Amino acid sequence: MLNVVIIEDEVRSQETLKSLLTEFCDDVSVLGMAGNVGDAVALINKTKPDLIFLDIELQTGTGFDVLNQISERNFDVIFTTAFEQYAIKAIKFSSLDYLLKPIDIDELQEALEKARARIDKQESSQQLSLLLKNMDNKPSQRKKICLATSEGLEFIDIENISYCEANGSYTNFNIKPDVKLIVSKNLKEYENLLSDHNFMRVHNSFLINLHEVKKFVKSEGGYILMNDGSQIAISQSKRDEFMERMMALS
Repeated sequence: MLNVVIIEDEVRSQETLKSLLTEFCDDVSVLGMAGNVGDAVALINKTKPDLIFLDIELQTGTGFDVLNQISERNFDVIFTTAFEQYAIKAIKFSSLDYLLKPIDIDELQEALEKARARIDKQESSQQLSLLLKNMDNKPSQRKKICLATSEGLEFIDIENISYCEANGSYTNFNIKPDVKLIVSKNLKEYENLLSDHNFMRVHNSFLINLHEVKKFVKSEGGYILMNDGSQIAISQSKRDEFMERMMALS
């Protein structure tokens, strides 16, 4: 049995989610519900749930305020929100799940299965810690990304990623000094996540860290030489943008 609590801004949203869990999700017990930060923290500390459905915007703050006020985060979290917003990117960086309202039953069931797997592997605490660090916008903070591989979770400094290569529905990560990881999400997913961190999709198959570019070679149709010696193909349509962005970094 999966013990859950629901932290939602509105009573109607609380009741709707509870009904969906009761009617469509097996082996789930709802221990309680709350709508503001103080009540949420008290409820979580009292019930010690396996999983929290956590609204990003609450009556007296945010879901992140709730997490910051709990010292032992021995639970998993599925975030809920009515809006695509900046926080979604931070959640994805941590390989955690979120649901957009109105909540789709199939997506709810899928998110629950992923949460069960994370709970079984006892991975959630590290992911939540990473999320809260990435939400802290200190300029000196080295940003990390959580990559879920077949062997477990890898927490990687973004600046150490040299480039990513498409591999069907997977992505191959090439990380300094000589680490290679295969992650079960496609390259488009990471293009969306890393585009604000000086990464550029220079080819259908390649997403590169512009800080790791050594030079552009015009011969043989043109290619990008990375600091690790890798030769990366570049699409003709991407050359002008690539040169502009490299000049902006120099």
